[in-house]
Amino acid sequence: MGVFDPLWGLVTYDLGIDLGTANTMVYMRNHGIVVSEPSVVAIDKRSKTVLAVGKDARQMIGRTPANIIAVRPLKDGVISDFDTTQAMIHHFIHRAHSYFGKAFKIPRPRVIIGVPSSVTEVERQAVIDATKTAGAREVFIVEEAMAAAIGAGLRIEDASGNMIIDIGGGTTDIAVFSLGDIVVDGTIRVAGDEMDLEIISYIRSKYNMLIGERTAEDVKITMGSAMPLRKEKKIGVQGRDLLTGLPKTVDISSIEIREAMMGTISIITEAIKDTIEDTPPELLKDILTAGVSLTGGGALIRGLDAYLTSELNMPVKIVEDPMSTVARGTSLMLDHIELLERVQKSWEELV
Repeated sequence: MGVFDPLWGLVTYDLGIDLGTANTMVYMRNHGIVVSEPSVVAIDKRSKTVLAVGKDARQMIGRTPANIIAVRPLKDGVISDFDTTQAMIHHFIHRAHSYFGKAFKIPRPRVIIGVPSSVTEVERQAVIDATKTAGAREVFIVEEAMAAAIGAGLRIEDASGNMIIDIGGGTTDIAVFSLGDIVVDGTIRVAGDEMDLEIISYIRSKYNMLIGERTAEDVKITMGSAMPLRKEKKIGVQGRDLLTGLPKTVDISSIEIREAMMGTISIITEAIKDTIEDTPPELLKDILTAGVSLTGGGALIRGLDAYLTSELNMPVKIVEDPMSTVARGTSLMLDHIELLERVQKSWEELV
């Protein structure tokens, strides 16, 4: 079925999907975000059936009996469990098509999915196969940095430099654009998940207490910062005492959480500096004037924009609604099929 076939538009919704390591967002053209859920699936190991997806499945992490597992089927922005990813995408596609209640629509959409630019051809094909198996009639793959730039409203078609930093759960995508394409790319597989692991490691080392990844993520969201806060906070964190094996609660400050996260933030900062060093001087001049756009869940870390502004010696600004930028970009590309096809062809020539 060709991309210009108008009949499908009458019976199905075309979707843009940000298939993230930590969260998945589905953006429906002309309707906005219709699904925003954690990328988690709960499965019965005996029957291989899916019990829950998204928020409901996330609630089960660390709390399931032996026959049930709650897993995140993507790691570092790519598929680590094909069948579970397929089941998750299938669920989200059907959720999107039931968003308007009983309106008759067949869940056979065109789907545009953003993936890290560092993915291999095998990883890229796995995303296409999983999405088609999940019910999509046609799948387009775009680089997350490109989708984020379009979703952020950057004028990437101009003959001037634009720079974007997209910090997700599994990857940080750093890219400089000019004339509608990526000039310099500095993607690394270090992002929000590593911050969670650093928090777990810090609490284990300092307090001899073990906490789970879900607790670490909650602490990061509640307390995480890259710069000193006007009023530092404290929070009670529960875990297991590694010496006694019994439950334990400790009060941890936002200063400690910042200290725990700075290792990952420093790695991301160095990757951004490396990208800047590779950027042509004329484009760098444009970026100094326009500023750097910060997107993704990592953009919500308190003071990260100010920290990066200080470290990079150039203005860094958080885009509006940074969590949904990639999903917005993928959806907007449905209105520009010629750009989409050009990006797709360009990618295929590279691989």
